[in-house]
Amino acid sequence: MPTPVIAGVDGSAESLAAAEWAAREAVRRERPLLLLHARNWHPRQADGDPANAARRQLARRVLRRAEEQVRRACPAALLSDEQVEGPATAALLSAADRADLLVLGSRGLSGFTGFLVGSVALGVVAKAPCPVVLVRAGEEARDEHLPAEDGSASDRTGYRDVVLGLDAGDPADGVIEFAFEAARLRGARLRVLYAWQAPSALELGPGDVALADEPQQAWEWQDFLSAVLQVWRDKYPEVEVVECVPQGKASTVLVRAASAAGLLVVGHRLAGRPVGPRTGHVTHAVIHHVGCPVAVVPHT
Repeated sequence: MPTPVIAGVDGSAESLAAAEWAAREAVRRERPLLLLHARNWHPRQADGDPANAARRQLARRVLRRAEEQVRRACPAALLSDEQVEGPATAALLSAADRADLLVLGSRGLSGFTGFLVGSVALGVVAKAPCPVVLVRAGEEARDEHLPAEDGSASDRTGYRDVVLGLDAGDPADGVIEFAFEAARLRGARLRVLYAWQAPSALELGPGDVALADEPQQAWEWQDFLSAVLQVWRDKYPEVEVVECVPQGKASTVLVRAASAAGLLVVGHRLAGRPVGPRTGHVTHAVIHHVGCPVAVVPHT
């Protein structure tokens, strides 16, 4: 049995949009979809406690509503559901251990809702061993596609670009492969961005690319990025790739680039992080400000 795409659902509009997005992605990946609801955990209450029974009943209603919406929106999805008990972060991280992909709802800058409250969602993104995709409320199938010729929204046109924010100084194979595969599955163009900033004179060393003037630096980074991506171009010859090396702050560049994208992919280093739900500043910025779905891919 292939590992599933798992969507965390809590009844919110964000989680229902995440469930629909997860269903479409599961079909693209030819994997089953598991809808997961984490019930609140009160260890001093017995299994027969009325409060526990009420929570189980509420969880069943939440899952049933999500199932009905997913079946209407994506009838091809191979669907199952599961209730789990325990603290939300722990339940979602446990699910991530057996997931091909974990999909959660996000409210962006205004925070997270339901069991995805602040530190819970950020804790999952920070520690999950599998890629985590965050989806905003209102995300629909047509939002992944280019507008029709008359400018109207459509789900019959080609897919919008997949955008990969890459650290050219520390390129992670798993992050690059995720982005190429996402583009391949959609038949979409892949835009790879490396945003660079000219260092101060104190940061320069002998032979550094930054010793050149800024136009030359851009060409140097372009050549370096092309070299990094060549092996992936060879592996995915069907994927059209556009390489960009804009000068500027990475988070600002990515937020701007993602405004017309169908999916933004960023990496997240797991090893060496401080204890606690921490993400890098670029990842933190994009998950709060980017409107399209954001895939955070862990690497070591």
